[in-house]
Amino acid sequence: MIYFDNSATSFYKPEHVKNSIIRALNKYTANPGRSGHKLSVATAEIIYETREIIKEFFHAGDYDVVFTKNCTEALNLAIFGTLKPGEHVITTIYEHNSILRPLKFLEDKGVEISIIDCEMSELAEKVESEIKANTKLIITTALSNVTGEVCDITKIGNICKERNILYIVDGAQASGHIEIDLEKSNIDMYSFSGHKGLLSVTGVGGLIIKRGVKLEPVIFGGTGTESENLVQPSTIPDGLEAGTIPTIPIISLKAGIEFLVKNFKNLQKIEEKLTNFLYFSLKNLKFLEIYSNDKSKNIALINIKGMDSSLVANILSERYNICVRSGLHCAPLVHKHLGTMSSGAIRISLDFNNTEQEIKKLIYALTKINELRI
Repeated sequence: MIYFDNSATSFYKPEHVKNSIIRALNKYTANPGRSGHKLSVATAEIIYETREIIKEFFHAGDYDVVFTKNCTEALNLAIFGTLKPGEHVITTIYEHNSILRPLKFLEDKGVEISIIDCEMSELAEKVESEIKANTKLIITTALSNVTGEVCDITKIGNICKERNILYIVDGAQASGHIEIDLEKSNIDMYSFSGHKGLLSVTGVGGLIIKRGVKLEPVIFGGTGTESENLVQPSTIPDGLEAGTIPTIPIISLKAGIEFLVKNFKNLQKIEEKLTNFLYFSLKNLKFLEIYSNDKSKNIALINIKGMDSSLVANILSERYNICVRSGLHCAPLVHKHLGTMSSGAIRISLDFNNTEQEIKKLIYALTKINELRI
């Protein structure tokens, strides 16, 4: 099986990650932060180490890390914990439904929303032009999960800092593929997913929050602190992590980031070379519509002209053992912008574990599908 669906979940997990899970099951299955015995303390220590390596990886010295079960939960925490009726938020057509659906819900509660529709390269200027006196928040992706285009988060972050506006960045697709410097980019909150580019198992994500940013909790319950108080603690991270956190996935996340830290520059070079090879190989196929560009990272979005994306993806899977993702990719507004709402599109998403030979097999398969259709 050739796996080109890494933007959904990375298929390859390093041996270091696999071994960390076995070790964790044998050594770190106690509940961290809830008991005072040795096993609980040891588990709490490795969770603390994971928070620290996350901060180091994302250049987030003056930040706190809150663990969630995925990036969606992290974005919900950031959005619902920040916005109130009468406040204004700016976002873009490139966003995932993890952003758009919470905002749509809040719009019905009195939050004002501006959604920018433009080319990715124009976002910073368009964002600035939409700012109002009541603008509380700006939310953008770091890297589009549909087209692979990179957002200029540093430019937008600088605008937010100058105007005293909070900036949330969705790092689901960028994390592990491009370097992110939260302090340099003036990002107030950054969400990440473990199971994509950070190479962990599923079940863990997080929100990295700049110290001083206040968030209302969206989940209430036990934290292991202030148990005598019926009011949710306001301290971060424990006040925002009600209930038992996913210890084993968190430990796998630590291992995934350790692998990336050791190999990051080399892996980036491999992915850049593969993405360029993919893009220019696809460009030679005149029967394709290509929606990504030569600056897209790890992703190529295509269609065979006149064919439904789901049909093509099914043929690739059933006849050629090639995994891709078809449809709208939980990001309908960018598909509307691209004109692919009715057909959807085929997303080919790479990581460092793919090869040029696999890409050649994909090109062959697409050519055969087009020939058989004719």
